Amino acid sequence: MSEIPAKATESKDPLDGARAEAADDAVAHVRPGEPPSGDAMWQSSPPGSIYDYIKVASFSIGPDGLVEQWSLRAEQLFGIPAQHAVGMDPIEAFIDPDLRAQGQRKMAEILDGREWTGVVPFRVPASAADGECGREGLAEVYVMPTRTEEGEKAAVCIVVDVRTLRSIETDLAASQAIFGQSPFGFVLIDPDLRVRRVNYRFASLFGGSPDDHRGKGVHDYLPRPEAERVTATLRRVLETGDSITDMHVTGFLPGSDERRHWSINLYRVRSGSGRPIGIAWLGTDITARRAAAREAAAARRNLALLNEAGARIGNSLDLETTARELLDVVVPGFCDLATVDLYQGLLAGDETPPGLADGSAELRRVAFASAVSDAPFIGSGAPVSVGAVHHYPFNSPCADALRTARPQYIPAEEGGLVQSTLAVPMVAHDTVVGLAQFARTKGSEPFGDRDRDLAVELAARAAVCIDNARLYRREHERALILQRSLLPPGDPVASGLDIACRYLPGNSSADRPSEVGGDWFDVIELPGHRTALVVGDVMGRGLRAAVAMGELRSAVRTLALLDLEPAEVLSALDEIARGLGAPGGVQQATRAARRPREADLSEVYLATCVYAVYDSVTRRCTFANAGHLPPVLVEPGEDALMLDVPPGMPLGVGGEPFEEVEVELPEGALLALYTDGLVESRDHPLDEGLQAFVGALTDPSAPLEDVCDHVLNTLDTHHGEDDIALLMARVQGLPADSVGDWTLPREPRSVGRAREYARGQLLSWDLEPLVDTTELLVSELVTNALRYGEGDIRLRLLLDRTLVCEVWDSGLVQPRRRRARDTDEGGRGLQLVGLLSAAWGSRRTPRGKTVWFELPLPDGQNGMVDPAEALLSLF
Repeated sequence: MSEIPAKATESKDPLDGARAEAADDAVAHVRPGEPPSGDAMWQSSPPGSIYDYIKVASFSIGPDGLVEQWSLRAEQLFGIPAQHAVGMDPIEAFIDPDLRAQGQRKMAEILDGREWTGVVPFRVPASAADGECGREGLAEVYVMPTRTEEGEKAAVCIVVDVRTLRSIETDLAASQAIFGQSPFGFVLIDPDLRVRRVNYRFASLFGGSPDDHRGKGVHDYLPRPEAERVTATLRRVLETGDSITDMHVTGFLPGSDERRHWSINLYRVRSGSGRPIGIAWLGTDITARRAAAREAAAARRNLALLNEAGARIGNSLDLETTARELLDVVVPGFCDLATVDLYQGLLAGDETPPGLADGSAELRRVAFASAVSDAPFIGSGAPVSVGAVHHYPFNSPCADALRTARPQYIPAEEGGLVQSTLAVPMVAHDTVVGLAQFARTKGSEPFGDRDRDLAVELAARAAVCIDNARLYRREHERALILQRSLLPPGDPVASGLDIACRYLPGNSSADRPSEVGGDWFDVIELPGHRTALVVGDVMGRGLRAAVAMGELRSAVRTLALLDLEPAEVLSALDEIARGLGAPGGVQQATRAARRPREADLSEVYLATCVYAVYDSVTRRCTFANAGHLPPVLVEPGEDALMLDVPPGMPLGVGGEPFEEVEVELPEGALLALYTDGLVESRDHPLDEGLQAFVGALTDPSAPLEDVCDHVLNTLDTHHGEDDIALLMARVQGLPADSVGDWTLPREPRSVGRAREYARGQLLSWDLEPLVDTTELLVSELVTNALRYGEGDIRLRLLLDRTLVCEVWDSGLVQPRRRRARDTDEGGRGLQLVGLLSAAWGSRRTPRGKTVWFELPLPDGQNGMVDPAEALLSLF
């Protein structure tokens, strides 16, 4: 309560002096258990009183209308000290000049003994303290008449600052509106941490009216652990004054088992004098927001998992690797344990996987991953290790998932490690290729519908990659089968040559999956114990290159059997290669070559090839090269060298002739033909590879198989970037005693002489069983040479794995076999040759032609054809 102004005009602190002494005296006279006396009621107001907020002052006016007494509160309100205020005319000092006349009349009425109450505008005079001069205000004045000690009329004025009072009223009304109408829970907690007041929103959540919550504690609303945490926080806020923002609290509403989440803000509340009087609690229900945040976080996590799956799954075209890539993505980001089972038939290369069958087909476990244990995955039934083949019982959830192509939840086993398992079929292009199982252990969140959808998506992506790998494996195996079927089967054999070969198809590389290439080699036996050696490489990879290689290889064999020269063979191959990409084939390509060159949208097939023909009698080898790498020759006792064979244009380019080079090969020499995959890679240029290859041929006398292995092991071939074809041949010329060679004059007696030479040579070779047949066939061929040929006649017998007889003459007309009629006297000689020999034919030579036949050596198993029976069969 504001004090009554005293006679003294000294300024003292309101909290000291008389107020403190009065309070002490009042408290001293109050006895315990007794109501306070009248004096005690006039004690000084304690901190937190209403007078700490409103401005109330008092002063007295003497009989002369001047200020007689000036209180400390008046000094604080108007900013004028008592020594200046006493003796002032309040009307002249504080009232606006326009209102002074009215003020003087009121003052006269007051001094005449009348009470007055009203609102008066005022202005602080110039004698006020700094900062207060000229300040305007509005005061509510209560004037009470009084008398001095001499009995003269005076007055006591009580003044209240109206603007401060109006501001308090406004703030109070606003506080009531905010507290009562707030959509958030509002709680005022006293210093004893008890509820002093709550708003209707809080009461509507926890039941009852706002008054029912007074006196309750935090433990009445929250579970014990949460209540203790919040209580400690309240004490800290009350002691330190530090506010708490967005503190998350978990609890339950009365009558509900649903866990709720709140975000609370705490701050300390102070009185007008700054004394802490409690804590304000503002709470917001964030249960829905937390659920939405969890959903959003789960969606972001799932999206990130799908992005990771798209980046990591399918980088390899290997089925098992793709399955492991799936598990690397899901463990531990999505689950704790996972397995992948694929149909055994799919892994074995069956055309069509079991698909939507009864779900009990055999599967192989190809991948397993665990974030908690290295033990095998424990599902329904016995554990299955990686690589094991198994099947699921018909009524099991896994079999049902395979059968229906829909995910299934697998119930957890009692006392087991796993609490939730999903069996998800791996479906690609409406075909089930396997089963993926995802499991979460106890302590993890069980699988929900969102997790199930994510698992289906992950399994589907992996299934598509696995199906692509399956299709690629099938096509790759088919291409390899096609390619290998076009290569020589087994170990090639040749007269006068020891042959060894290697073929390594390309495997996967860093930027491109495995594809078959167009490398090939061939060993073709020619008449006269000659051999054609071929190595080629179709540019490009894949089935297209393999098919082109097969066509060229077939063409080479056909051209070789025509006994054409190597350059002629490559020229014909060039025409064939140009026709491979033309819609009309070789003929259309030939016609197109005669027309002006225009834009050609047809495919271009290019190939390199080296073609060599070796004669085991003369040990001479003729080479022709179509853009291929040079052959390598190692002579006994000499270093390896690359033969200088002019490299022509690759096959398919056309327009350029091919040159031939003839080389005499010494006995025991080593000849190597190869493709660029052996000597060229990304890391090593061609020149380095060629030098390394030449340097690897250090011991040509070793067995050829060992030489091939040594070359492949020594060279840094970077196998996988390209196919490798290697053909090696060691020269073993036909011995001189295995050759019989005679020149016969062009006269009838030469027929009989030829029979004598043949008989004598066969008897020297211990081939008496072949004498009669050989004599008959030699007689036929020499007779034809006399009748239809030109120049001298040459007879040559060659003995190796078979017996070969050749008759040479200078005529260019090739013999033609025809069927003689029953009435014809001649025309049956060549038919007889065909009946009695294993093979026969003719070929052109630089100076005429050669007609030959071949007889198998008697070995006791192959029965010889009786010449008499063969002769009678012609009629």
